[in-house]
Amino acid sequence: MSREKDEANGEEAVELPIDGTLDLHCFEPGDAEELLRDYITACLERDIRELRIVHGKGKGVLRRIVHAVLDEHPAVLSYGHRQGAGAWGATVVQLIPPSGED
Repeated sequence: MSREKDEANGEEAVELPIDGTLDLHCFEPGDAEELLRDYITACLERDIRELRIVHGKGKGVLRRIVHAVLDEHPAVLSYGHRQGAGAWGATVVQLIPPSGED
């Protein structure tokens, strides 16, 4: 998945690996919503059903944006934080399996 160069502000394209982990640290909060939606779509196309979205701990701005998108996305089965180091800095997402799978 790549983000094309934005001619309006001269930003360079960023190539994102589609491996189930999305690190939002290098993106502006205003880009997170669209980026996350696109990433979920790309993961579904590759049959990746568990995601780890790294938003950091900080003040919680990115976490709230991520959770708002996940609350509304039809392919999200569940999400939450895992126990352990850095647990609050990332959200683990379970996507709905394709029809016929449980």
